[in-house]
Amino acid sequence: MSERSDAALIALRQILRATEINSRALAKSSGLTPSQLILLQVLSKSGRETAGTIAREVSLSQATVTTLIDKLEALGAVKRYRDEGDKRRVMVELTQIGRSTLEETPDSLQERFETRFRKLADWEQSFLIAALERVALLLDAEDLDAAPVLDIGGIDSPGPA
Repeated sequence: MSERSDAALIALRQILRATEINSRALAKSSGLTPSQLILLQVLSKSGRETAGTIAREVSLSQATVTTLIDKLEALGAVKRYRDEGDKRRVMVELTQIGRSTLEETPDSLQERFETRFRKLADWEQSFLIAALERVALLLDAEDLDAAPVLDIGGIDSPGPA
């Protein structure tokens, strides 16, 4: 292998390891996956939403979001109820347990990335996106289903595989 490909592979491995370490730390400190945490954060901003609205907000399928909600509801972090105005709609709301969990959970790797990424100049953001998309292409990963969540394994899995 060349020095450049080694450097690229090392950087990729560092990203994978950082994601894995963050997922394990999050699971240990809060019992949540990064995907579950993001769902709670969405609900903390909006108050209550439908599963479909949450799915669009976090770029996940409604089926995946429903699975995440099921798990969060079992933990007591969210609750479901029928909308008063339209009984066909099921709303999801953050509970006090969910709020406490969010308050006690340290910033995630994803939040740090988003904060730092937003501070980059537009050209730098575009450059990084293009480079990462190219890496996905080099790894034949461009067609894999993925959400904008820094997590390993399945989006609705209980933690690192």
